[in-house]
Amino acid sequence: MDTKKGFLWAIGVWSVGAVLHAFCGIATSGIVADHWFVGFHGAKDIIKTVDNASLIISVSVSLFIFARLILAIGEAGNFPAAIKATAEFFPKKDRAFATSIFNAGATVGALIAPLTIPIIAAKFGWEMAFIVIGGFGFIWMGFWLFLYKKPNVHPLVNKAELDYIHQDTAPTTESGSTEKKTEKKISFLDSFKYKQTWAFAFGKFMTDGVWWFYLFWLPAYLSDVYGLTSDSTMAQVLIFVLYAITLLSIIAGWLPSYFVNKKGMNPYAGRMRSMLIFAFFPLLVLLAQPLGTYSYWFPIIIIGIAGAAHQSWSANIFSTVGDMFPKSAIATITGIGGMAGGVGSYLINKGSGILFDFAQNSNLKFMGFEGIKSGYFIIFSICAVVYLIGWVVMKSLVPKYTPIAD
Repeated sequence: MDTKKGFLWAIGVWSVGAVLHAFCGIATSGIVADHWFVGFHGAKDIIKTVDNASLIISVSVSLFIFARLILAIGEAGNFPAAIKATAEFFPKKDRAFATSIFNAGATVGALIAPLTIPIIAAKFGWEMAFIVIGGFGFIWMGFWLFLYKKPNVHPLVNKAELDYIHQDTAPTTESGSTEKKTEKKISFLDSFKYKQTWAFAFGKFMTDGVWWFYLFWLPAYLSDVYGLTSDSTMAQVLIFVLYAITLLSIIAGWLPSYFVNKKGMNPYAGRMRSMLIFAFFPLLVLLAQPLGTYSYWFPIIIIGIAGAAHQSWSANIFSTVGDMFPKSAIATITGIGGMAGGVGSYLINKGSGILFDFAQNSNLKFMGFEGIKSGYFIIFSICAVVYLIGWVVMKSLVPKYTPIAD
């Protein structure tokens, strides 16, 4: 579908999914009480009068799962399209830095959401919170539709900039257009024939779950270990500080460019060197639980640094796809890696819940910790080492710069 149309469809589906959440209450009242044409408040009043609570819960949860499914389908297209757009506008040596900048947008969203969503929900209802967020997606689509053009047809991109963008590929002509160069077409199934695909997918599988573990379990960690509920001011301050620290990943995005420009490395070698450096920072998480016995600020700061390292790693691992594959395959390979990362995220989050229940119920003892604290220490230890494991496997599969032949 190409970058522009593909991104429009992805955000369009995502926005529809976000808005659909708001109408789960109305749909529930229609299904269980045959009252469809009511407002949000009317749906709440109708549901209160229905005696069959189990039916209400079953229908409501099912509708929410459906809305989440639509949301997820749209969200899955976000990063592949973003990486493809980055590959269209930046040479290989600059893509990690560009990726680290737009990747920080997710962190900014995580900082803004807890400050704004509760206010919207409190004043206008929880339904309006979903409608507002989905509405922003439609507004973004308008900007994207009118502002985004490929660099060779963009009126604000001159020939010197085109030459810089295409320094890895074909030169530009005197008129400013790029000389046509036929790229190798790679189908979805053929993608799995290449070791480069498996290297990227394994790296995502090993490390994506760490970020989602921090995102999902941090509020529970503060509650389980320190008794700070998620609605307490201190818990919100701690989470805000943690995500603010992860914005340091923007600075780390320039490191591959340093290795390329100053050390003369090729983009892939510079990226892998950077990823190795970033892989050592998560080892600090081994100290989060021991130092956390003195103050909850220690694990917050340590996990924030590990989160910044993850985002730096993420920006570079995404950029390895552009190093190895022709532009026509970048979004496909990125999607495959995203799928692998999703599987890894499911496993670590599901496994963590099972482990925490077992540790708490059996009063598990491990490395001087007892109960659920021992469970957190075990997961923190896993999160600390998976980046180095992922890097070693990636390096073993693709030891040197080996692009897919055009």
